Amino acid sequence: MTKSKVRNGVIAALDVGTSKVCCFIALVEDDGLRVIGIGHQVSQGLRSGAVVDMEAAEASISAAVHAAEQMADQRIHDVYLGFSAGAPASRSVTVEVALNGHEIGDSDLRRALDQGRDRCEGDAREIVHTIPGSYAIDGNRGIHDPRGMYGERLGVKVHVITAAPGPMRNLKTCVARCHLGVAECVVSPYASGLASLVDDERELGATVIDIGGGTTGVAVFADGDAIHTDVVPVGGNHITNDIARGLSTPIDHAERMKALYGSALFSPSDERETIDVRLIGEDDEAGANPVPRSRLTGIIRPRMEEIFELVRARLEASGQAQAVAHRMVLTGGASQLQGVRELAARIFGKQVRLGRPGQIHGLAEATAGPAFSTCAGLLRYALGVRAEDSARAIGAGEGPDGRFGRIGQWLRESL
Repeated sequence: MTKSKVRNGVIAALDVGTSKVCCFIALVEDDGLRVIGIGHQVSQGLRSGAVVDMEAAEASISAAVHAAEQMADQRIHDVYLGFSAGAPASRSVTVEVALNGHEIGDSDLRRALDQGRDRCEGDAREIVHTIPGSYAIDGNRGIHDPRGMYGERLGVKVHVITAAPGPMRNLKTCVARCHLGVAECVVSPYASGLASLVDDERELGATVIDIGGGTTGVAVFADGDAIHTDVVPVGGNHITNDIARGLSTPIDHAERMKALYGSALFSPSDERETIDVRLIGEDDEAGANPVPRSRLTGIIRPRMEEIFELVRARLEASGQAQAVAHRMVLTGGASQLQGVRELAARIFGKQVRLGRPGQIHGLAEATAGPAFSTCAGLLRYALGVRAEDSARAIGAGEGPDGRFGRIGQWLRESL
């Protein structure tokens, strides 16, 4: 990965999703981040997070970036790029290196992480993130920063996130065609977790479910950082398509009905309330067909149940189901559907809340909701990079994201 240099305290995030492209430009200030430029555009040329039309995707990216640059009155050169393409997958490996009793330094941490990466290479997938967990020295676990300590053997459990290189290369090419460099690629659910979780949730254990347009991302956090990530190729657009097919209505009208009247749970009034559904091929409301709201809910609920059941099955298969404690956070545009939080609580049997971007100033109300968590999280990730750069320059100090900024990011950049 190419390490970015923050130019004059300005950082930029670009979230290229299936339903929208979003760009945030922020200033790094003493009290954190302040967004000064926002641009978002309906996404074209992507399906399930992957580019299927280069020219259309490039046009969407260019329009979003241009709008953010105009608002910020800044020209950006590099972006932190959020992605969900390439079937991102997690793997955890435990490695141990010999110390021979000497003081632990940066080179020892690098050796341990090199071994973790080596075990995950050679399977035709690109390594995107290498995130170290807590360390162990001579069997003594729970050490967050082993530098300066002594022992015979240093162990660490490494969380490696990989993706298929083809879809990532296509996305980077679209960004390059917009005359932008990619500072780093960040898997979307990981970024969403950085924005949506509070410190206690990241430390004690929580799962983020980021329900986007074409995919649903999953990130499990514990002990301050991500320990598992996954992406399910089903999202809010699948609900819209179900409505369009089930009610024989145009896709744009199906999306509007989903947003205005959609719910994942039935209510007693659903049979009495009716919705005018414009039929495909009809040009005016005169050809609308009234249907009970219960019929719309009957289309939405099975798809939402499918999404949550797929997530639960993936978590159980990964062995991480017990690491999430009793806390689950929903984010992403489709998480705002009425009844989604309650349905998730029933299926997972856990406490569920709706996550919004936190600890970032300057976000307008329209862009401070769950749909913009990934873009806000990319800024938080970039801030961790900048904090670590500053810490290394002065020789000490922790970044605002704790161990993520202090050790994990340093190691990612050093490889």
